[in-house]
Amino acid sequence: MSYFVSRKSLLVWLSALVMTASAALRIAYSCGKGADAATVWFQIVLPVAACLIFVLMILLGGQERFYRTAIPAFLLAIYYSMRVSAALPGPSLRFVFWVAYLAIAGFYAMTVSGRVRNNWALVLLLAAGIGVLAYTHRSAFSGASWSERVGFLPELLFLTGGLFAVLAMQPHADGKYHPTWGDRVDGRRLRTLDPVQVVANYIMPTRGGSSNFVRDSVEITAMERYIREKRRAGLTSFGITHVFLAAYVRTVAKYPALNRFLSGQQVYSRGEDIQFCMMVKEDMTTEAPESAMKLHLTQTDSVEDIYRKMNEQVTRIKEASDASDFDKTARLLSLIPGVVFKFVVWVLKVMDYFGLLPKFLLEVSPFHGSIFFTSMGSLGIPPIVHHLYDFGNLPVFCAFGCKYRKNEIDLDGNVVQRKYIDFTVNTDERICDGFYFATALKHMKKFLQHPERLDEPLDEVVKDVD
Repeated sequence: MSYFVSRKSLLVWLSALVMTASAALRIAYSCGKGADAATVWFQIVLPVAACLIFVLMILLGGQERFYRTAIPAFLLAIYYSMRVSAALPGPSLRFVFWVAYLAIAGFYAMTVSGRVRNNWALVLLLAAGIGVLAYTHRSAFSGASWSERVGFLPELLFLTGGLFAVLAMQPHADGKYHPTWGDRVDGRRLRTLDPVQVVANYIMPTRGGSSNFVRDSVEITAMERYIREKRRAGLTSFGITHVFLAAYVRTVAKYPALNRFLSGQQVYSRGEDIQFCMMVKEDMTTEAPESAMKLHLTQTDSVEDIYRKMNEQVTRIKEASDASDFDKTARLLSLIPGVVFKFVVWVLKVMDYFGLLPKFLLEVSPFHGSIFFTSMGSLGIPPIVHHLYDFGNLPVFCAFGCKYRKNEIDLDGNVVQRKYIDFTVNTDERICDGFYFATALKHMKKFLQHPERLDEPLDEVVKDVD
């Protein structure tokens, strides 16, 4: 169960309004008073930042990540604890109040993340807090100076804003999974993995030290026949890459662990989003520039869907080299001086480790995805064994080479000539075990050997574990 708030709700806008008013009044009240640095940071900056962060979260992320409003709730709990600690004499009494305020923030976090199935207890708790605050400052309502009234209002307003937000909470009723604590923008954290697999993620911290590769070949008589049929049907540029990609998508539908990735020593699932990455040359010359391409596919995409999505992207990149978002980002980053750029990359790696990279950077990055394909066939060479990038979270790299003929003896003892292509697959063994990988790759090879099966209706899409 998970909760959300909608920007269409009047209560959400009232919550944002009173939270903003709380921050504004606190600043206005503080401007006319002198204060030391500790007071400024813990009694002014901290609650103002918490209120404004809360407003941003409910307005920008309330639909999918309302649970994150627990972060400003903890900031406000720390603010209250610091404020009470300054007025109380004994350490034991201060400890009690610290525990009490943090416990309230913890209860808020449990409620908004869906672990508490009903929000009425939180409503009563906030309403009681407002009542106690109003009673203890009842003198501010009559006969008090302007300073006393304004000094009381910020406390009342942020509690009221929290109450409005909690009243606006609604449970997701669409039956889909929605993010919660520990999830990333690009994936859902898997929490029921085998303990051995969890430990292995820390023993093998890099993709270079945890990669396995396999080299195989496939006879392509049926594949070439299938490609000719598709071209006659109107898919004029249909080729081996489309067959490989469609086979991989069908394999993920049955073996969803292939669509996992590892980041920050935790394993995540991309769910229905299969992110395919590939480098595209504008022209087949050594001087022609390369651009990164990323496709978003699903397990239910047909061969025609994959062909259409891929060709639209390739055409867009070839027609205008500056159309690639990765090219634009790389061009901007290249302007940073070398020493500073090394620091920038380190910051990006740290942010990625903790799942803090913004979504637009994840979208343009070819180092974040489900699988990277590279075709050596167009270059006339065998497939390379490509490394996995330590930056990012891409767990599978597939390369296939040029066609070649091979003389073989059939069952009747006759020498026959068959056509093959070799391919290599480099995998991050931490996302699933070797037996799973082997089974999935054998399943993928069946589609490569009998590509007509790609046109059969998909029986079932298997969901990954929790």
